[in-house]
Amino acid sequence: MKKFVEIFKNKEVVNRIFFTIMILFVFRIGCAIPTPGIDASELTSQLTANSNNVLALMNLLGGGALQNFSIFALGVSPYITAQIIIQLLSMDVLPALTELNRQGQYGRRKIEMATRYLTLMLAAVQAYGIIQTALNTSWISFTMEENFLTYAYIVTVMVAGAMLVMWLGDQITTKGIGNGISVIIFAGIVCSLPSQIGTAFQRWVLESWNHGNIEATKGVFQFILYVLAFIAIIAFVVFIELSRRKIPVQHATRTGTSEKLAKASFLPIKVNSAGVIPVIFASSILMAPSVIATFISSDAANAEWLKIFQYNQLVDTGGVMMPWGLIIYIVLVFAFTFFYANLQINPAQLAENFQRNGSYIPGIRPGIETEKYVRKVLNRVTLIGALSLSFISALPVVLTLSGVFGSDQSLALGGTGMIIVVGVALELNNQINGLIAGKSYDEVIGGM
Repeated sequence: MKKFVEIFKNKEVVNRIFFTIMILFVFRIGCAIPTPGIDASELTSQLTANSNNVLALMNLLGGGALQNFSIFALGVSPYITAQIIIQLLSMDVLPALTELNRQGQYGRRKIEMATRYLTLMLAAVQAYGIIQTALNTSWISFTMEENFLTYAYIVTVMVAGAMLVMWLGDQITTKGIGNGISVIIFAGIVCSLPSQIGTAFQRWVLESWNHGNIEATKGVFQFILYVLAFIAIIAFVVFIELSRRKIPVQHATRTGTSEKLAKASFLPIKVNSAGVIPVIFASSILMAPSVIATFISSDAANAEWLKIFQYNQLVDTGGVMMPWGLIIYIVLVFAFTFFYANLQINPAQLAENFQRNGSYIPGIRPGIETEKYVRKVLNRVTLIGALSLSFISALPVVLTLSGVFGSDQSLALGGTGMIIVVGVALELNNQINGLIAGKSYDEVIGGM
């Protein structure tokens, strides 16, 4: 309660929160405006009923804009993909980008401009891919004559929507409460939670109420378990997101300072430093064969061998039903977690920076020994994070395959969405705390 009072007493924080809400209101209006020339009634029902496919993941990252095939259907997905590609290329792959990455503010502006140009190109390719994929699966249909101009018109509208969403995210970052892209995804997921819980209540409580006391009691018990499972998943994700390994660091320039100050310096390594990026990578790679097949023809898209790459399908292997897609999915998530964690925290560069700044880890020699130690700690911590992320991301698929929710896959507990919601919520809390602390500091200085 004290924090709410501090927020409402701080005019700047209130203005930023109000501005963010207004931007999100504009975004939700755009999500309700359908793309001209498209009948997406079947797409809406398919994405509502099945949350375990590539279009459902894009719908999640787009804040729910794809299920109505709105003008914001692409959401922030092209921008996220462009960011990941540029970030990977900046890791000593393209020397020009690597050099820009080391040039401070000027280099970051240039890299951001390159990311925007790449976003524009990816948005065009992705828009055409979504149209073609949804057409071949009969999830959408044209209400206009199907020709090149129609395709060009719809792709242009979708690309313009994607660039507008990117601009809205930038406005939240600069004038709102920060990290606009994440806030847009967060808002879309949170908006869908009441509907999901309402559907569960309707199915297990209201529908069983008139079928006798036993069925009614069973339905209420199932709904309570469902809510408790949701809370347990949120608690587990919060625990993983806040968990970190602190490596003590001392600085040569602090000779003579108090022992308390020396102990306050540490290098935090998060258990899940990769965030939700490995899940996005794994899903994209796993769904690539199906997307390519749908580009070719609808017959190729329905080929039996493609079920191996679908993580919500059981494949008959010599009379034994095996979830090969789920197994491949878990392996990819596990591998990408290690890969991206080592991109986020580069032990060699960290050891070099420590040596340059006169910093060191107590008991560890500077240079190669520091690099080996940090890499060993990083890999051990990431192992826990990779196992946790694999469990959370695979949970809704396992529950769907087990038939816990029957034929209604929309009730599956979404681990990926929870990772995003919890991560962004914690980040927003830190942003608001920083704004409040900054304002308090200004007041202290102004009163001196």
